[in-house]
Amino acid sequence: MSPARVRDRSAPALTFGPLTARRFGDLERLFGPNGACAGCWCMWWKTTRAQYRAGRGEGNRRALARLVRSGAVPGLLAYAGAEPVGWCAVEPRRAYPRLARSRLLAPVDDAEVWSVTCFFVARPFRRQGVTRALLEAAAAHARRRGARTLEGYPVDAAAKVADASVYTGLATAFRAEGFEEVARRSPRRPIVRLALRPARAEGPRKGRRDSSRARRIT
Repeated sequence: MSPARVRDRSAPALTFGPLTARRFGDLERLFGPNGACAGCWCMWWKTTRAQYRAGRGEGNRRALARLVRSGAVPGLLAYAGAEPVGWCAVEPRRAYPRLARSRLLAPVDDAEVWSVTCFFVARPFRRQGVTRALLEAAAAHARRRGARTLEGYPVDAAAKVADASVYTGLATAFRAEGFEEVARRSPRRPIVRLALRPARAEGPRKGRRDSSRARRIT
C-alpha cells in the first residue's frame, strides 16, 4: 500500500486496500466483537430484516466472510500504518437489495450506479477526516472498476448526533467531496450522486486535488 495524505491536517496519513480474503482479519480487528455495531458486520443492506436478525452477530460475520471468499469485494479498509482504522462499503447498487425495498432510498431512476452505504471508523480516529478520505478512495475504487456514477445516502443533521446514527455518513462530507443532491424523500435523508470520469480521462476538478496527488488504492 502506498502512503497517502488526507485533507484535514489533523488527520493521520492513510493507505487504502480493498477487502479481500487476506485482509478479512484486519476487518475483524477493526469491527471488534460487536461486528462494528450490534452484530451488523455490514450485512444490513444485503439481507431481509428476518435474515439480518437471524444472523446478527456470528451469522452475519460468517455471511460476510463467505462473500469475500467468493471473490466479492464489498468495500475498502483504511490503514494508519499497519493498523486498520476505517471501513467504507462500496459496490454496485444491485449488491444492496434492501435499498430497492426502502421507501426513502428506492432507486431515483434506472441508471447503473455504485453505492456507498456504510462507514465505520475506529474511535481514536474519528473526527479527523477519515470518512472524507474513505469517500474519496471509494470514488477512485469505483471509477477504476468502470463506474460512472457514485451514489450515497447520508444523514443531513443540523445538530450533533450519535456516531451510530450516521453510519451512512454525514451530508456535509458528501457535499465537500462534490456530491450533488438528486432526491430527498424525508427531511434528513437526501440521495446524493457524484459523476465519475473514466479513469484514463481523470484530471483536476474544481475544488479537488490534481489526480497526480490523489490517494492510491492497492
